[in-house]
Amino acid sequence: MPKVSVIIPAYNALAYLPETIESVLKQTFSDFEVLIVDDGSSDGTAAWATQITDPRVRVICQKNQGSSVARNTGITAAKGEYIALLDADDLWEPTKLEKQVRFLEENPSIGLVDTWTILINQQGKSTGRIIVSSAEGDVWKQLVQFKPVCCCDSTPLIRRSCFDNVGLFNPDLPFLEDLDMWIRLAASYEFGVVKEPLVRYRQHPQSKSTNCKGTLEAFRTIIEQAFETVPAELLPLRDKGYARVNLYLAWRAINNKDFEQAIHYNHQAIAHHPQLILSWDFLRQSIALALLKRLGSQTYDKVRSLVQTMRRSISTPVT
Repeated sequence: MPKVSVIIPAYNALAYLPETIESVLKQTFSDFEVLIVDDGSSDGTAAWATQITDPRVRVICQKNQGSSVARNTGITAAKGEYIALLDADDLWEPTKLEKQVRFLEENPSIGLVDTWTILINQQGKSTGRIIVSSAEGDVWKQLVQFKPVCCCDSTPLIRRSCFDNVGLFNPDLPFLEDLDMWIRLAASYEFGVVKEPLVRYRQHPQSKSTNCKGTLEAFRTIIEQAFETVPAELLPLRDKGYARVNLYLAWRAINNKDFEQAIHYNHQAIAHHPQLILSWDFLRQSIALALLKRLGSQTYDKVRSLVQTMRRSISTPVT
């Protein structure tokens, strides 16, 4: 039986999937299977995948039901002791699985091990930004406050037994289904992290994260469920979670060039947790809103692009 099962939900992602699969097959750790779950694609994904000659790769076809159901299909069919999730357009560094498997083998109390993430644009070029997380051990409090723990969906390696305990992904959540899973896992298991950027996360202009209203509604469902049975002394964390998710949505609105919506979410963040006004995150966002108002969206975009170029020029390539 393979040690690791790599689950890749794929829906019309053939433009990126070959490179993604190649990054898996180049792993220095080779005891794995790859389950490509074709979620009703119309771009020839299934036909392409069946031509892969590596016997570790399997293809499962189903009608389109969304990424949560596709992940669940893959997890149910998986044979590995560990489950690795990978979006069809993201990439792994060659030592990703090797370092995470070693971490879980050496730390039997850990249920999930994360890595850091390099952000890349739609063309696969680095934006110069690396998402890091140092959250380890009991991370439930960080998660319900919407603080970054798992850098993206393609970073975690999870023990299969964890899913047997907490269940699979919630197919009724159109947004933040990953956060819901991490919160449920963190209620029962400790988390770990390999503090290296081992995943390349591709950002798309029209990703579903741009839907601010839907994201907030999903967060409300998740957070209210998470706090149903917690002790009274933990209840203040709920307002902190609402504050941080509104701060996040204000950034999304800025990216969507919706200034009024960005101001709305920015004010909602402070309404839920006034102390947030003292944080660097809030100050940085306030500066961005002021620049956006004064310069306009086009000039603001040029300034942001210049900053990203500067980041790329000083960032150290990952080998």
